[in-house]
Amino acid sequence: METRAEKGEEGDGARITAQLLKASTGEFALESILLLKLRSRGIADLGCLGDCTNLEWLDLSGNAISQLGPLAGLKALAVLNLSRNRISSLEPLGSCESLQSLNLAGNQVSSLQQLRCLAGLRRLESLRLRDALGQLSNPVCATAAYRAALPELLPGLRDIDGERVSGRGSELFQLCRDLDSSLGRGPGPAPPRAAQPWVQAGFWEPPPPRRSSIVEEAYRQFGEALRECRELGRRADDTIAQAERALSGRADPGSYVF
Repeated sequence: METRAEKGEEGDGARITAQLLKASTGEFALESILLLKLRSRGIADLGCLGDCTNLEWLDLSGNAISQLGPLAGLKALAVLNLSRNRISSLEPLGSCESLQSLNLAGNQVSSLQQLRCLAGLRRLESLRLRDALGQLSNPVCATAAYRAALPELLPGLRDIDGERVSGRGSELFQLCRDLDSSLGRGPGPAPPRAAQPWVQAGFWEPPPPRRSSIVEEAYRQFGEALRECRELGRRADDTIAQAERALSGRADPGSYVF
């Protein structure tokens, strides 16, 4: 049964206590905790979480957190998942100098100005404010230009909302968008060929996992990217099939243009 300390002073949400941390990790000393997963626990108060000074990997998704003050002391924190909370102020994260990956999808970040406190995080490479598969977002995502502005604000970013800032990953998303928008615009030079697999079977399968909190998080993110790629593959196949059906009903298939 939860104590009053674990429920918080006003009883409106759970509070992180030393007892909760030790019970969740099996560690006797808070300084020994390197990886911590407290998903969907109704947590509203981070309590003594700042005493886990060597924490590297932290998942607090699906809680009721609005204040991040205790996170300011986590200098070793590299991976942080705060999706599905009530966060609008990110100031304490500006002190997490080792932060590499940050998931804020499903919170209350309403402007790019609120992200400026992350500009000093030289190691930050991955930032997620929107998760299409999970139907999570932030108010700032309603601004069409927010993704274009983020690389200027945070030059070190290589991944925004699960899409690479540059390289083949972003080109793949653009290709599917182009295919979707091309149908019905007019005839094309020739019917599309039967869809072929992009890579050999098993190409995307991850190698056996290693015992590292950072590597485990990397595998989790890879799994999400893999699911997105498979969804894109399905969409591309559907688009090609639609084109083939459209061409089969035309008198002159050679007049179809993408």
